[in-house]
Amino acid sequence: MALAPIASKGFAWRRPRHTLKGRQDAAAVAASREHLVGLKTRAAAGAIDLVFLDESEALTHPYLARCWARRGTELRIQAPGQAKKRAMLGAFDPVYRRLLVHTSPTKRSTDFVALLDHLGAVYGTAERTRPLVAVLDNGPIHTSKLTTRALAQRPWLTVEWLPKYAPELNDIERCWRDLKQHQLANRTFADPDALERAIPDAVARLNHERQLKSSPIRRRAA
Repeated sequence: MALAPIASKGFAWRRPRHTLKGRQDAAAVAASREHLVGLKTRAAAGAIDLVFLDESEALTHPYLARCWARRGTELRIQAPGQAKKRAMLGAFDPVYRRLLVHTSPTKRSTDFVALLDHLGAVYGTAERTRPLVAVLDNGPIHTSKLTTRALAQRPWLTVEWLPKYAPELNDIERCWRDLKQHQLANRTFADPDALERAIPDAVARLNHERQLKSSPIRRRAA
């Protein structure tokens, strides 16, 4: 058994985490961060609609998160065997604090195009009075030939590209974390179909909680 060594004063036994900062273009990240502040300000003023797009995955094996329990009791969550997953392709609106999710067995360009269709249905595509701006990273399904054609065929959508290796600039990342660590945590799903049926309710609960909390961004009259 590995034991933590006795630490000197001022030190703690901690696990390191991976970081992408060494691969970033610091100037590009700083410029993008400043540009995003401007976009959020315009969105709050009603000049544009703004969404952050990205993908994640949910597993039939539960994410084990801390929760309240009586002292002296041990909490056990059933593991269903080999973990299976469902892809989640999402769009987060920082003004309305709303997460939209399209689920799929796969995470391909065709699935991303389906998310674009979902966006069009929610925000409207004809006779828009203000631009719909989507913030995207340079992931393979965002830059594929199929997706490039799909974006060109949707003039109602304006894309703002994030610099490489800067996931911290994408606001939707916090949504994925909260969704998996809170709304889907400590739950075992019998199969991917059961997981897929549970995701919309989990997203609805997340949106409800976020909208109840005071938002730093408030929409003014357009």
